[in-house]
Parts: sequence; structure tokens; C-alpha cells
Amino acid sequence: MDFSMEAARELGLPYVQLWTSSAVSYVGVRHYRLLFERGLAPIKDVKQLTNEYLDTPVEDVPGMRNMRFRDFPTFIRSPASDDYMLHFALSIAERAVGALAMIANTFDDLEGEAVAAMEALGLPKVYTIGPLPLLAPSLDISMSLWKQQEECLRWLDDKEPGSVVYVNFGSITVMTNKQLVEFAWGLVKSGKHFLWIIRPDLVKGDTAVLPPEFLVETAERGLVASWCPQQQVLNHPAVGAFLTHSGWNSTMESMCGGVPIISWPFFADQQTNCRYQCNEWGVGMEIDTDVRRDAVANLIMELMEGENGKVMKKKAHEWREKAVKATKPGGSSHDNFDALIRDVLAPSHHG
Repeated sequence: MDFSMEAARELGLPYVQLWTSSAVSYVGVRHYRLLFERGLAPIKDVKQLTNEYLDTPVEDVPGMRNMRFRDFPTFIRSPASDDYMLHFALSIAERAVGALAMIANTFDDLEGEAVAAMEALGLPKVYTIGPLPLLAPSLDISMSLWKQQEECLRWLDDKEPGSVVYVNFGSITVMTNKQLVEFAWGLVKSGKHFLWIIRPDLVKGDTAVLPPEFLVETAERGLVASWCPQQQVLNHPAVGAFLTHSGWNSTMESMCGGVPIISWPFFADQQTNCRYQCNEWGVGMEIDTDVRRDAVANLIMELMEGENGKVMKKKAHEWREKAVKATKPGGSSHDNFDALIRDVLAPSHHG
């Protein structure tokens, strides 16, 4: 919301910016210019984006680790003829330097390195005050654009601990009906219980249509709903895996619930979040854009029963402990919130 800085300046108000995504995605957008210098972007034509091109390693990016071209926020993939979003994202990120401070919904243990890189890029102080669902749990903040269905929780109540796959691609991701069908049969083949959130507009320009055989086959072990209270679902002991698009709210909520993930990133910051979830934070596995039912089934089984899955579960629980600690009195996020109010939002005027 770029114009708000001008408005604050005119009214003489302190201007603090909330970055709603990961610290690492901010660093990714700010380093677009580095990709321009290296001749990787802007691309000439979408045909250029072969797997080989997307896998080009991009080393030595300050504040980022083990990046490939495909792991940067996706605006960088716009062809030169249509790069409005690319320059819009870059200008928003660069203009943030003019704020008094920036607030980030993350915590120091998770993204301290990226936060230091944000400040090194000329940002004023960055206050990490996340994960927000833990900092203000009594408010029961819903980050969702959709009306929630409570029966999901009742359905989970009689399931074994860690036995359910929760599937939700967020409030704006869209897919083709073919992809939807591959996910459906992947869930069937995995043999696991699942709770799948299918929004009415999940399929591009169409109504989501599940094969009737799928509904018959999974009547006993699946629940399909149009929305649910996600944080409560991820905190439910029955949930053992989260199939997600890796939007930042979902990423934070899975950390708060200590649930490992299978990631199918779609656009914007999701590819960057996914890369970190799978490579740096050790809590997930990525699924190919060109989704196939066998791959879906195999990843679910690996995450819920396999050796890799055990390691990721343990890692997800460790991150949950760190997130809880950060938001309790004396923790980094809790202290940062106090400092933000004391030093920036309501500094006392007596000398």
C-alpha cells in the first residue's frame, strides 16, 4: 500500500510498515537488481523458463542461502514486455527504506540472518514480532478471507494422533481441474485420512469437480470442506502433515502447530518460503509443479511413516518450541513488540 507513506508524511504521523511475508522473500525482491546485473532477468520470453534455466544456481546473495533462480519471488519471471509487477514489487520493497521501522511476522531464531540482511539493505530497524498467532492467541485472529466451518474440528476429534493429512492451498491459489484430480487420486493412493479444503473458486475459471469415484472411495476417511479455522486444525493432535502452497501465514501457522509440510508453491513469495522450509528449516518436501498422483501418495507416506518424515516431525516440533519461546515474556518477539511501542509508536515526550 504504497500511498500510505505519503499520507502519513502529510499528516505528520509516524510511519511503520508491516511486511506481511517472510524476511527472506523481502531480501529476494530487493536483490532483483543483482539478477538484472547477472543477466538472468528480465527474461525475454516465457519459453526461456525451462527447468534448466529455473535451476540456475544464484550464489553469493547477501542474506540468502542455496538459492536457484526458481526460488526467488516469482515476479522476477515476468518477460521484459510485461514486467509491471516486477517493477511494482521492487519499488514497494525499495521504498520501505523511508519508513520509521518495519514490523515482520517472523521470529529471530527462524530468520535472524535475513532480518540482518534487510537492515543491511538500508531499512530502518526491523522488529520481528511473530508468529502473530502465538503473540496474541486470545484474540483468535483469523487471517482468512473465507467463512470458516467449525465441523472440521469435530471430525478430527475421533481420529488417531498424527493420522490426518490436512490439505489447504490458501485463499487465492488456483489450479486446473487436471491438477485437482491428480491431488485427489494421490490422497486415495496414500491410504491416509485427510481433511481437504476446496474453495468454490479453487479451479481456474471453473467449479472444482471431483470425480464421483473419488467421493465413493474416500467417504470413510476423507472430509472435504470449503473453509476451516486453520490454526486450530494445525494445532489438533490428529493432524500429522500439511499439504500447502507455502503462503507466509500458512508457513507460520504450521510452525506454531509443529506440523511438517508437503509444499506446492504457486506464486509470489511461496517459492522462496518453500525453498527455506525444505532446505534450511528442515520441515518439508516440495512437490513438482506438474503434479502427479503417485508423487503425491509417495510424499504423504514418506512424511507420515518414513524415516525422513520422522526427522521432519522432530524438526517441526523444535521450531514450535522456539516460536513459543520467542513470543513469551522475555522472548525476542515479545521484547521487540514492547520496544516497538516504547520507541516508535508511542515514544514518551518527557525529557
